[in-house]
Amino acid sequence: MPIGLIALALGGFGIGLTEFVIMGLLPEVAADFQVSEAAAGWLISGYALAVVVGALLLTAAVTRFERKPVLAVLLVLFIAGNLISALAPDYGMMMAGRIIAALAHGAFFGIGAVVAANMVPPTKKAGAIAIMFTGLTAANVLGVPFGTMLGQAAGWRSTFWAITVIGVIALAGILALVPKTGHGDTTPGTLRSELRAFRSGQVWLSILVTILGYGGMFGAFTYIAFTLTEVTGFAASTVPWLLIVFGVGLFIGNTIGGKAADRNVDRTLIVVLAVLVVILAAFAFTADNQVLTVASLVLMGGFGFATVPGLQMRVMKYAAGAPTLASGANIGAFNVGNALGAWLGGVTITAGLGYTSPIWAGAGITLLGLAVMLIAAAAARRPAGHQAAPVSIEPASPEPAAALR
Repeated sequence: MPIGLIALALGGFGIGLTEFVIMGLLPEVAADFQVSEAAAGWLISGYALAVVVGALLLTAAVTRFERKPVLAVLLVLFIAGNLISALAPDYGMMMAGRIIAALAHGAFFGIGAVVAANMVPPTKKAGAIAIMFTGLTAANVLGVPFGTMLGQAAGWRSTFWAITVIGVIALAGILALVPKTGHGDTTPGTLRSELRAFRSGQVWLSILVTILGYGGMFGAFTYIAFTLTEVTGFAASTVPWLLIVFGVGLFIGNTIGGKAADRNVDRTLIVVLAVLVVILAAFAFTADNQVLTVASLVLMGGFGFATVPGLQMRVMKYAAGAPTLASGANIGAFNVGNALGAWLGGVTITAGLGYTSPIWAGAGITLLGLAVMLIAAAAARRPAGHQAAPVSIEPASPEPAAALR
């Protein structure tokens, strides 16, 4: 395993921690800035929206530059955003810090996935992407609970100071350990060549699968605390520990999903999405049983995140040799899925359908994602005379992109 993947994973850990840890610190932040809980919640929503913007616009702006220096600059932006958050004198500056950090989020994961894939041979690309995303899963398993405890014990600003330090260490690791070139990665693409990737119908189908497949799991997860306390009967004090159990599932699923996707991306995604639909439906049926709920949390996290390496790999595979912008767009798609799942889950609760209704909604969204994945896989299996062959993840040439699939 190239040691540079560890540096990428550490950057992913810091970014994941920035995104999620504030959920446990909202009461302290709201009290400090004397704003309502709803206003404090915009620090989460604003971050998610800025991730989508950064994933598209910032990635598009840097496609012609060498990827390693771009990753370094993105981490500088990430460090600056968290430093502003740690020092913020008021709510407005806190929001500014969150947005600045979020702009780096989508572009870092989008470009980092391309860099990770090009650090290894073709048969190990999805596994390399999974290693980078291990940082994100570790942020959920370890970073969020310990970051929350640090913020509660020493003030919420101490958590953002800690994230700033993590960013500095990750930046040093990127500069020292990530190579400039890798397998088939020699020169960055131009914006025009990167935009050609979106002529591929398979790229758009892959992005749609990301929105629906990942959005279904996140929709079920968004309101999980209400399900655990109001339906399953767990005490509120046990919820953080149950979320760690969920995070363990994320970690395992990410690792296994990456290895499976290296063998066959489409088959892995079809199987994982189909099983995830069953798991979510079973969870909704048995949410009043504590033992089965714990098992469902592990399985939901495992199969939900097992899709991530394959989804990222698939959009890069069909991006016609210009994967950077498509990769960034897919990172944005994950966050669009998050917003879709959370919104639909909220609609079902508001409609009085109960605290298991977001899980049912998640199962429905995931089922749609499975249907789109089956369509995409069937189209990809068409004879060569009807579509262009998939291309490797390499920089774009001046020649026109592969034909629309």
